[in-house]
Amino acid sequence: MFTYVVVYEIPVYGVHHFSLNLWKSYTPVKDPVKKPKWVNELEKNQPLLDLDTVILAINSAAAARLALETRVGFKRSISVFFNISSRSIAFMWQVLAIFVPTISTLFYIALQLFHNVSSFGSITWIYTTSARVFCTTWTQIQIRCCQILYWPIILQDNGIRSHSCVEYMENTALHRHSMWSSLAVDLLLGNLMGLALIVHAESVCQWILTFASVITNALLRSGSVWLMGVPAGFKLNTELAGVLGVISLNAIQIWSTLWILFSFLFIYFIKGLALLGILFGATIPAALIIDMVYIATLHVSTLHWFISLLYSWQIQALAALWRLFRGRKWNPLRQRLDSYHYTVKQHIVGSLLFTPLLLLLPTTSVFYMFFTILSTAIAFTCILIEITISMIHSTPYIKIFLWLMRRRRFPSGIWFEIASCQNDSLEFACHDKVCSSSEKSYRNNNRGRDRSTIMVSVLRSNFLSIGQVVLPHYRKVFSGVSDFAITSAHGALTGKRTVSTLGICLPSSTMPWLSIPAREYWRLCHNSVLACMEERDCNECQ
Repeated sequence: MFTYVVVYEIPVYGVHHFSLNLWKSYTPVKDPVKKPKWVNELEKNQPLLDLDTVILAINSAAAARLALETRVGFKRSISVFFNISSRSIAFMWQVLAIFVPTISTLFYIALQLFHNVSSFGSITWIYTTSARVFCTTWTQIQIRCCQILYWPIILQDNGIRSHSCVEYMENTALHRHSMWSSLAVDLLLGNLMGLALIVHAESVCQWILTFASVITNALLRSGSVWLMGVPAGFKLNTELAGVLGVISLNAIQIWSTLWILFSFLFIYFIKGLALLGILFGATIPAALIIDMVYIATLHVSTLHWFISLLYSWQIQALAALWRLFRGRKWNPLRQRLDSYHYTVKQHIVGSLLFTPLLLLLPTTSVFYMFFTILSTAIAFTCILIEITISMIHSTPYIKIFLWLMRRRRFPSGIWFEIASCQNDSLEFACHDKVCSSSEKSYRNNNRGRDRSTIMVSVLRSNFLSIGQVVLPHYRKVFSGVSDFAITSAHGALTGKRTVSTLGICLPSSTMPWLSIPAREYWRLCHNSVLACMEERDCNECQ
């Protein structure tokens, strides 16, 4: 007769709980070897013990009782142990419950006014045009607006249903506190960046103007003149290189003149970035920097688009003429090459066109490579800023803080530690995870002769590391990097225009606009802060 006793610590919200979720850093691959029949039949059999149900029962056993005892005990402790410290803490929470809703309501009123004005009649075209030019900034503004509008709603208590299980309570709490923690860290970074820009505004402005002048003169103008000659010893077509070089120099000169005319406004732009960072966080100024980089390098993008268009047409023409010589024709309906009989005149015209196009290809390719490298460098810089913005949004700050304070709140799998084993003829205890080899051999030899056995084991949990906590949130950020790299490489080889952003799905960007009275919004914010106070007090009592 075998008797198993499992000892476990009662799961408590804010302390620890049990979970069967295992973190996997790999993706399963298909096994090339066919599994035997008995393996498939074994996998189809239902397990004798459903561990998911057992863990759910353990996490739910004391949740409701502890919640009720905590609330009753908390009310009694106030009447008995009420002192100056508890009174001061309660007063600070009340002040915070008034200050935070007031500031948030002021932002809410300003956002509602801006939304109504931007949607009004004749100003709609201004809104749509600016949304297209400053698309990255508008996306971040929409995310920030949704965070300001919805944080009191997400922070509200979900009721008793979420308190039925400790694991559900932990997941609900992490979801509730994720938005405001991300907003708080974003505002903190924005204030640091804004104060630094305000203090060093003139030096930053002077450095950027000097950098732009060096790039324009030492790279763009010198590079265009170098390509008009004999670059790296390549003999190019002088006439075509001269035409492309003159077009490039004229575009650079026009843009340089406009840059000099409007350079006095740059100091105000730096101060505006600082003000945006202080008021709305670091992500909106960073997004505005991305849009301004694209505007400031519009001449490079235009020249790259023009030369890439010429290069792609030339490649397509050479490919079509090569198919003509082979007696092939591209079928766009069936997406395949079909045989086709060309006439003698078509072959003669194709031969006359193929030779000059092939000889002019090196000249076009050199200019295309030069401006592709410049455009890729600009896009790479903007993508780095975009990834930084996405990481600011995706980083689970509340999880990192709780992991540093109490790692036991992030379990990952369970294991049993054998505490003792007793039978009729033998009694021994193992307080470590593995017993000695002599005890194991003696137990195996006398297993058949034991009449009754009592085994006591302790239920333990594995815990997630900091990388296992953070990495799942970064998968969406870096999931499109490989596809973007492949698409960009294919576009650079074929001369096709590719996207310059990763297109990361950011949080809170799909929420609808919220429009409720300001007084009701203030009440929601007030109740949310008080709910956080009650949750903190309950955790202290537990």
